[in-house]
Amino acid sequence: MKALYLKELRAFLSSLIGYIVIGIFLVVNALFLFVFTNSLNILDAQYSTLDNFFYITPWLFLFLIPAITMRSFSEEQREGTLELLLTKPISEMEIILAKFFASLTLVVMALLPTLIYFVTVFQLGDPVGNIDTGATWGSYLGLLFVASIFVSLGILTSSLTNNQIVSFLLSALGSYILYNGFQSLGTFDLLGSMDQFFISMGIEEHYRGLSIGLIDSRDVLYFVGVSTLFILLTRLRLQARNW
Repeated sequence: MKALYLKELRAFLSSLIGYIVIGIFLVVNALFLFVFTNSLNILDAQYSTLDNFFYITPWLFLFLIPAITMRSFSEEQREGTLELLLTKPISEMEIILAKFFASLTLVVMALLPTLIYFVTVFQLGDPVGNIDTGATWGSYLGLLFVASIFVSLGILTSSLTNNQIVSFLLSALGSYILYNGFQSLGTFDLLGSMDQFFISMGIEEHYRGLSIGLIDSRDVLYFVGVSTLFILLTRLRLQARNW
């Protein structure tokens, strides 16, 4: 599993598109937060908080993570190497987890440079350090949980097709529905008592609590449970190839 994990990391980092995707993610974040005149600009708001960063990043994840995961199984299927991989002395679950953790590691690598935003706001605060560090680290944890669901979904969609573009589109659409679709459906106030149920099915409802530094076991169980569900569905998909 470790060898496959490292192989997946090297494959992405040896590709120019990997650096382009991460670079675009960082540049877009920086432009909205520090350059463009808009409601998300931290300097214009003159308030020492990273709330706007934690608001915009999940939306950027809708494109960043599908771009990372779209080749996970699609490329293996297109090149005919998946069958060879499945004959190796490694289980389907180990293969999936190696790809899952490799993709999640890449997301972490994309997030690490954003710590400079925290340092910047920390220094610009009046007085210096006037920032809610608890909420900040809770929000970063929330981003990792959001990423875990998007990654697991992206790996699942990648296992469904040998076309990377189709995998990207399915993953982006599914991630959007999970993040905002259920929330939007619930706010229409059309289903009575079911509205809150649909809202609770969405990622945004559970991410909101973490983003204010409140770590609720129900939110953690939601993220772990949904990620596990997609991983298990991916395993079923791989096993179905042998039927």
